[in-house]
Amino acid sequence: MKKLILTTALLLPTALVAQPSSQVAWTAAELNFVKAGNPQKGQELAKTCGACHGESGISTMPGTPSLAGQLPTYLYKQLRDYADGSRDNPMMSGLAKSLSKQDAADLAAWFASRPPAFKSRSPMVYEQAEKLVNQGSNDRILPPCEVCHGGNGQGQEMDTPALAGQNAEYLVATLQAFKTGSRHNDIYSRMRLIAEALSEDEINELGFFYQNVNK
Repeated sequence: MKKLILTTALLLPTALVAQPSSQVAWTAAELNFVKAGNPQKGQELAKTCGACHGESGISTMPGTPSLAGQLPTYLYKQLRDYADGSRDNPMMSGLAKSLSKQDAADLAAWFASRPPAFKSRSPMVYEQAEKLVNQGSNDRILPPCEVCHGGNGQGQEMDTPALAGQNAEYLVATLQAFKTGSRHNDIYSRMRLIAEALSEDEINELGFFYQNVNK
């Protein structure tokens, strides 16, 4: 009995580490399901989202993300991750659990159809951010941000979000959450590994850099 308990204890950390960061599997069927989301139905569902994310999906709350123009696959994945606990937020987790998969696809379709957020350009220059976005960092083996998020921050299918026009405060908080590991629903730990290598100054610059990009 003692041997069984010891073996279980030794295997437990491995099992925890091996757990997937998300339950969403991007099969052809799942992609087609999200693609077929109904934006009209999503618009009705989105009425409950306006208080935080804005009536048209453009948030006026600094720490709350704008959803307008975001990739539908990314939005769908985040809602499903909230629903099954892969991503945690006291408010969003509860709301997402009340949504069916069809609701999530419809909401994603609606917000994706909205014109994206954009704030007027800032005259400030963010040299560290621009270098990370365009060149990455060879010393730290960091790829350029644009490889995944696009040259204009437009994002890429399937689970790489658009960053252009997003609230700087939200982007900074997100990178810090990846850096500490408090957010961990990134596939293959990609963003956690990148954020761990970034300085606080670089994270802050990246937030404001992308807030001032128009995709």
